[in-house]
Amino acid sequence: MTSPDGLAVLDRITLRQRITMMVNRYEVRAGGADGPMLALAEQKRFALKESVTFYSDEAKTQPVFGFLARNVMDLNATYDITDGAGQPIGLFRKDFGASLLRSTWIVEVPGQGITGRGQERNAAVAFLRRFTDFGWPIHFDFTTDAGDPLISIERQWSLRDSYDCSLPAASNGARLDWRVGACLAVACDALMGR
Repeated sequence: MTSPDGLAVLDRITLRQRITMMVNRYEVRAGGADGPMLALAEQKRFALKESVTFYSDEAKTQPVFGFLARNVMDLNATYDITDGAGQPIGLFRKDFGASLLRSTWIVEVPGQGITGRGQERNAAVAFLRRFTDFGWPIHFDFTTDAGDPLISIERQWSLRDSYDCSLPAASNGARLDWRVGACLAVACDALMGR
């Protein structure tokens, strides 16, 4: 199924990290770990301004979307999500105060009329993860401001980070743009000091 703007409407994506020396690299796949690859994400480590670009292919010839921090090293950073042409799709930002106990994100997707927030599901794991992280399962649940489920992001016990992302339909049948979901999943890994 496709949306009015021609994008695939997906109910599930999987994000898998590839191990590399100088960049964080992720595969985004439709439907699960064995599904077709939708995009390849790349984040340079040690950059002053956090930036992740998602490409359509392994050769990285065509950027299709991405996100970029508005400021350099900001504890309450806001990240703009844009399509391949640089047009805004949405944004997300860390809620620094709430993130002291459990990592918390605010998300806005104006084109879909969505605003919401997501937080780590398990407070005990969130606390332990701050002192030692050896692959704890991490679960984030995002809901709209009206309380509808938006996206669930779950990392299983694993040496190689892999996230299953469920994009449930809202009461009106609409689903979160999978590109926004992919950006949130990368943020839940790369922007938490992992």
